[in-house]
Amino acid sequence: MKKIIFLMLLLSVIYATFFSEKARLDREVDRLCAIDGGIKVYETAELPPDKFDKKYGQINFYDPTQGVNALGPEYIYQWDMHYYKKGHPVSQGAHETVMRRDHFKIIQKSDMKLLGEFVKYHRAGGDFPGPWMPSSYHCPGTLKASSTILLHEVFVKSTEEDN
Repeated sequence: MKKIIFLMLLLSVIYATFFSEKARLDREVDRLCAIDGGIKVYETAELPPDKFDKKYGQINFYDPTQGVNALGPEYIYQWDMHYYKKGHPVSQGAHETVMRRDHFKIIQKSDMKLLGEFVKYHRAGGDFPGPWMPSSYHCPGTLKASSTILLHEVFVKSTEEDN
């Protein structure tokens, strides 16, 4: 009897690891991320030092509540989401799954030039049903690439020389 229980448990772990919807979506996140995930900077925007926060060095004109105008009147901040699989794991339960692609772009309004972009793939849910929060998986990882890192790489502080 113990051998049967152990075998069933082992088969359940193997199934959950390699053949579940969650595992399949994680592999798809990795596959798509390898194609176009991450940060790409095409041109930097050199800004005067007064456009940066003195304490942390971040740009001080970014207001995420303003949508496409989050970077003020000179730049467009575009965020597009594409759902490969819609679901609501937070409200419907951890067993639900969702997978999406987030695409952030920074465009210079004066000539509509794309300065930089960031693509991230994300899976949430696919866990055993229960009252807990769903797991998630993203590529690239937040430490490697994020919209904050994109802003930091596109907007650079000008080096003003003293005469």
